Amino acid sequence: MSIMERALTVKKATREAFGDEIVKLGKENKNIYVIDVDIAKSCKTTNFIKQLPDQHINVGIAEQNAAGLAAGLATTGKIPFVSTYAVFGSLRMAEQIRQEICYPNLNVKIACSHGGLTPANDGGSHQAIEDMGVLRSFPNMTVIMGADYFSTRKLVEQAAKIYGPVYLRFTRDTVPIIYDENEEFTIGKAKQIKDGNDIAIIANGDTVRLALEATKQLEEEGISVKLLDMHTIKPLDRDAVVECLKIGKIITIEDHNILNGLGSAVCEVVAEEGKGMVRRIGVQDQFGQSAPYEKLLELNGITVENIVETAKKMLN
Repeated sequence: MSIMERALTVKKATREAFGDEIVKLGKENKNIYVIDVDIAKSCKTTNFIKQLPDQHINVGIAEQNAAGLAAGLATTGKIPFVSTYAVFGSLRMAEQIRQEICYPNLNVKIACSHGGLTPANDGGSHQAIEDMGVLRSFPNMTVIMGADYFSTRKLVEQAAKIYGPVYLRFTRDTVPIIYDENEEFTIGKAKQIKDGNDIAIIANGDTVRLALEATKQLEEEGISVKLLDMHTIKPLDRDAVVECLKIGKIITIEDHNILNGLGSAVCEVVAEEGKGMVRRIGVQDQFGQSAPYEKLLELNGITVENIVETAKKMLN
């Protein structure tokens, strides 16, 4: 069954993918450590703690200390994964990540749950909508968000194998399983879900499911869509974006502020190439509110309906 034919009815949060994959990786490589900040249950690292206690450290509610500890472990050849919420693992730790991890280019992974609007009812203070933008501006940093359970597992596995700082962003809420468990992914290489020649849609993370549904609707109306899952924000797959410019019309979709995230990264390529039109769908440069996840998406226009309407307007 192709990705476009899947019913997308089975759902799992991508934080669960991290929890499952890190246990597997930790058993295979004793240099892999998990550093928790007292929220292991939420970040799905409790199984790692039970099965690999000697490779686990809990620093308490002290994310900045976790970053420093991870940096120190990395200098001894360990591969630490700092596990916390995205809003803390990016913004609260930003100075430590820049100075202690990225500047010396250490092999530290920042693995964060509750990315984007998925914390929902926790309110705007817990919704990380600037995180990928902030961290993609740091030299040496790789920024990744998988679209579903299986893609996230594969990307976590690859993150453990490559050298250097990596930011991994996961969802709190469940999202549909899109890919087969045997699907292969490469960091820095977009996954083309469908080829087309009327309009290109580039989505990231939990918005890929919306892009899929919108693509189906557009195809039913005779509009040919090229659909990409841009799981790696940095390094961005520039070649894939340039291929989209052969179509000339691009829509980006992200559960992130439209400033400095996926949309901005794509626009940078388009501007440098000197051609093409881009419309960005994402959080509209505003803080979130305390509301159900789907309601927050609707308030920001991150919906199937808005994607379809935007595509039609661009074509007309």
